[in-house]
Amino acid sequence: MTSASLDALRKGNRLALSRILSQVENRTDAGQAALEELFLETGSAHKIGITGPPGSGKSTLVNALARELRRREPEQKVAIIAVDPSSPFTGGALLGDRVRMLDLQDDKQIFIRSMASRGALGGLAEQTEALSQVFDAAGYGFILIETVGAGQSEVDVVNLAHTTIVVDTPGTGDDIQSIKAGILEIADILVVNKADRPGADQSVTYLRNMVEMGYARSINNGKHHLEDFRENSEHETASAHWVPPILKTVACEFKGIQELTEVILNHAAYLRESGQWHAKDQASIRANIRRQLIASLLKDFNQNVPADLVNSLVEEVQKRGISPNEAVRVLLTYNRNNSLESSE
Repeated sequence: MTSASLDALRKGNRLALSRILSQVENRTDAGQAALEELFLETGSAHKIGITGPPGSGKSTLVNALARELRRREPEQKVAIIAVDPSSPFTGGALLGDRVRMLDLQDDKQIFIRSMASRGALGGLAEQTEALSQVFDAAGYGFILIETVGAGQSEVDVVNLAHTTIVVDTPGTGDDIQSIKAGILEIADILVVNKADRPGADQSVTYLRNMVEMGYARSINNGKHHLEDFRENSEHETASAHWVPPILKTVACEFKGIQELTEVILNHAAYLRESGQWHAKDQASIRANIRRQLIASLLKDFNQNVPADLVNSLVEEVQKRGISPNEAVRVLLTYNRNNSLESSE
């Protein structure tokens, strides 16, 4: 990737941005080199994760939020990373979200990027973090990240976003299958979308009870996922914690969007004032390093260990001749010895 392309990106050239995003997503050498340089210019964007079950109206909500953020903060650009389900045939994005957001195309300060999940757990494509870094370096103040869906495996969005919004539709009690304890713990904001349907108020009441029980439990245990770590605080009080608010929206009619945007901006202010912005950034970096380390180790392992050895060990384990732990030890020893020989 040439320095001219990076300079064009910094100056707001959308074509240069699109090309660099493609290079980064496809993991080309040029893309990785560009990412390493651009990362040094990141750290300003407010990353907002939107997760929830299919059919909860996440794309419509993201569409409305992008418009309201641009209205409220006209000097800020908005990026949307829409993680689409992968095509079972090509592995590419089905582009459903991009189609649903066509009405945003007239605003050149909004950039929409669809990418395939490619089977990644948690509803986040593996390169979502990298693309968010490119947008950050390109001067996008808000980055909206829409995941594929919600469930117990979706909590990885909290490692990427400053603000995590969990979206669901009206239901009562046990009917709210998608909002489980693990999801409630990562939610900074809870949204009951399509609130013009029956059961919206019951859903809000149910979620409020769940949040209050979880919040009280976290206070009693002396911890919370958004605990205030300010060194100057002499003692902890309830006001030192962010309690996830619950809002009703009808995104297709823009109802409740202004209120939701206000809460999002308030949450950003809370993070900065409490020191949690720094803490979240550090947690995101730690998770990113760990993810890249695992990928690098796996790549090294696959290059050093022959498939025949792996297959033979699988057969031995299947025959109950050795345990899986013993097979792992054999593979690690082989990889270690082969790596040492290669370095000599």
